[in-house]
Amino acid sequence: MLTLPIQKQWYDMILSGEKKEEYREIKPYYTSRFSHLWGASFLDGKTEREIIFRNGYNNDSPTFTAVCTIDEGIGNPKWGADYGVRVYRLHIKRIIR
Repeated sequence: MLTLPIQKQWYDMILSGEKKEEYREIKPYYTSRFSHLWGASFLDGKTEREIIFRNGYNNDSPTFTAVCTIDEGIGNPKWGADYGVRVYRLHIKRIIR
């Protein structure tokens, strides 16, 4: 399972249901991590995987697990994406823990 750190503002917005996507830069680091988790279905936008989101970098930081799909596209600036920049979009389907 993959664990991603996330800032408190976005962490709280996802838990409240207000924010439905999380973004990561399209860089070799994230390409490798996401393709390892999703395998051949990487970027199909349909295959669901569980991801742990952690508010901070410490092992005891608050976390939740969400079921997500992934694709590539333009993120929502209201949710932290840079305007007009292509990113990996993690679509939060449901929170399970």
